[in-house]
Amino acid sequence: MAFGTKVSFEAVREVAAASIGASYAAVGTALIDHARLIGINNSTDVDVYISLDGTTDHIRVAAGGFKLYDFTSNQVTADGFFVNVGTIFYAKRVSGAASTGTLWIEVIYGSGGI
Repeated sequence: MAFGTKVSFEAVREVAAASIGASYAAVGTALIDHARLIGINNSTDVDVYISLDGTTDHIRVAAGGFKLYDFTSNQVTADGFFVNVGTIFYAKRVSGAASTGTLWIEVIYGSGGI
């Protein structure tokens, strides 16, 4: 059995509650590789919108909630269903100011052979 791709993790992207405003702001830097799995965790006390273009509400994460997106769990080939390299995640509050907690995004990608 061949194992051609190893799992790699990007640095955690995070923002404190006080920095989640009414307008979209970047959460960390652009993706360095095609994301295979993304976890979005919201330990703040407000619902948060996530955008992948800085203007459109793509994902809503409830206060104290999380979302997990696994794009390639049943993938057989290296053909892609990924979040693209260079994508930046943006966050804003749905309503009301957050007073506690953190929003963080974890990204896993596949890289090179083992």
